[in-house]
Amino acid sequence: MGSNWYRGNANDDGDANRGWLLGHFIEPADDVRSSKDVEVKWGVHPAGDKRAEWTKDDQRTTLLLLVQGTFRIDLTEGSTIIQRQGDYVVWGPGIDHSWEALTDAVVVTVRWPSAT
Repeated sequence: MGSNWYRGNANDDGDANRGWLLGHFIEPADDVRSSKDVEVKWGVHPAGDKRAEWTKDDQRTTLLLLVQGTFRIDLTEGSTIIQRQGDYVVWGPGIDHSWEALTDAVVVTVRWPSAT
């Protein structure tokens, strides 16, 4: 791509990387969306969709922001349910997680740094 700007659609662009729109894994490396500093994910989850397995020794900071629906996030420090548009959860390095969409839900996840 080589350009310093990009226009896209989160639903379309996320297909190639499990919903991730920005991060170190975006190729080619000169694409403005390729970043070692931050990752951004657009997550559309039907009710009952879940990540049953836990992350392992994640050493990044994560922000999970609810766009719509009801979403449960389980952290090694405890669990919480977010259900009001704009609710969010932030956790730091060393806290692992799993999650479940309790209703159809859309969430935005921001994680940094991208490359660990």
